[in-house]
Amino acid sequence: MIIGTRGSRLALVQTRKVAALLKEKGFETEEQIIKTDGDRFTDRPLYQVSTGVGAFVRELDDAMIADGIEIAVHSMKDLPTVRPPELITAAVLSRDSPYDVLLTKDGLTIDELPKNAVIGTSSMRRRAQLMRYRSDLEIAELRGNIDTRLRKLDEGQYDGIILAEAGLERMGWDDMVRTRLPIDDFIPSPNQGTVAVAALAGTPAVDAVALLNDEKSQIETRIERIVVTDLEGGCTTPIGAYAKFESGGKKIRVRAEVLSCDGTKSIRVDEKISADNWEEEAEKLGKFLADSGGKMLAEDAICYIQELKNQKEQAE
Repeated sequence: MIIGTRGSRLALVQTRKVAALLKEKGFETEEQIIKTDGDRFTDRPLYQVSTGVGAFVRELDDAMIADGIEIAVHSMKDLPTVRPPELITAAVLSRDSPYDVLLTKDGLTIDELPKNAVIGTSSMRRRAQLMRYRSDLEIAELRGNIDTRLRKLDEGQYDGIILAEAGLERMGWDDMVRTRLPIDDFIPSPNQGTVAVAALAGTPAVDAVALLNDEKSQIETRIERIVVTDLEGGCTTPIGAYAKFESGGKKIRVRAEVLSCDGTKSIRVDEKISADNWEEEAEKLGKFLADSGGKMLAEDAICYIQELKNQKEQAE
């Protein structure tokens, strides 16, 4: 099978893990690298990238539909909620760490950073959560692959940077000094830490890839998507969601929030739902989150981001 992937080191590590798992099941794959808009335009924030939602995904989708690539590997948090009907998310791998982590040259924690320290992030969610946690911090745009971001930190362009811990783990950098950010204050992006494998509908690849699926991770990530569906915010707005099976497997704890872009306002849910009726209860939580002011915050964030994009285009 031809397996499509982005060309970054992290994307290739994830893809080759999937290839190895498929080989264990008796399936051979051939790698094909596809460059996406998110990879091309690393000199600007994601909200300024022309494709917007799905900036790291769209070209891979197009290649699967038009060129016969049978499967593609994605960081699941990059996948838009609405997917082309020709494609199926055939497997969700067992989830790695969902946490955000802070890296600093001196190993300082977020509470130990000096006043007005410069923190790099490309995420509107992380920006808003940082501003809420410590309003004195200066948040600076940080783009590029994981190697580029670490190099910029080492060069002193930032006092600290925020990354997903899962990326460091997948790269084998377990000994890298970092501080996990508390999940109650920094609820991750929906599906953070999870790899998804898409397959072309109606092909044998669907059944082959399905052998790699982790049911618990699939349910948790599905809940996270359901809870934020009514917000209609997309991946560039300040939205977090995290679902996790409780010990015993009968309950699933769901935490989700939407923030204003400056972090001064937020709407949140934190509930335990039944593992037997998770879909219906997740939909109720999502409706509550949206109707309690979350949808209004998401819409305000979208308007703010569009205004920034317009200002950038006019300046150019």
